[in-house]
Amino acid sequence: MRANHAAVAALLVLGAIAVLTWVGPLLNPNPFDAVDWTHVAAAPAAAPGHWLGTDRLGRDLFVRTLAGARISLLLGLLATTLSLAIGVAYGAVAGFFGGGVDHLMMRLVEILSGLPLIFFVILLTVSFGRSPVLLFASIGAVGWLTIARIVRGYTLSMRRREFIEAAVAGGTRSARIIARHIVPNVLGPVIVYATLLVPQMILFESFLSFLGLGIQEPHPSLGALIADGAAEMEIAPWILLVPGVLLAVLLLCFNVLGDALRDALDAGRA
Repeated sequence: MRANHAAVAALLVLGAIAVLTWVGPLLNPNPFDAVDWTHVAAAPAAAPGHWLGTDRLGRDLFVRTLAGARISLLLGLLATTLSLAIGVAYGAVAGFFGGGVDHLMMRLVEILSGLPLIFFVILLTVSFGRSPVLLFASIGAVGWLTIARIVRGYTLSMRRREFIEAAVAGGTRSARIIARHIVPNVLGPVIVYATLLVPQMILFESFLSFLGLGIQEPHPSLGALIADGAAEMEIAPWILLVPGVLLAVLLLCFNVLGDALRDALDAGRA
């Protein structure tokens, strides 16, 4: 990984953004929900104290973008963690037991994969409210299908290895074998996929917020900020460009890091 300069740069940029999302708002005197009616839709550096300008309500774009990035990152990481927990457990059980259990469980995955899961998330948020907890749970609950397939494939290839057969012959319970022997040996590819899943979750949350189904005012998210900027892009393009560029940088860095981890894992196997 250290030899991949693009991956190192991506990791450093991600770390800098993560730190800036927490520290940056403290360096600016404007709260994320404060309204400055004397500087409405002000261009960057055109209003004192508003380093990246303001939106159509006079709220500081620097602070709101960093606060939105913090929320989007947290939701993306939490949703990815939930997806990993469900997918790893589901795939490991299906691959270890095999036979009819595996057939039934994977047919369920295929059925769910064919459904428009975005409508499932929208239905949950509309039916039970739009709280951040429900949002992260609903997003995470639909992102585990590919992980389950990956873990199931690795488990099928591992279940006939000597240390697994020895554990079975020794009378070790199935749950203990899965937890102590199967899961630790599939964490490598799972971690690689997780770095590619985080940007998907961030983009999914941004899409929901763009539709007005994600994080609600006064709390910002990158998707909600981009939706606000799209409505003002002709007269105040910076309202769209500031959160849009940050979202693009986040997605690019996560994808570069994920590709580098995948190459490193493949090289280690070779």
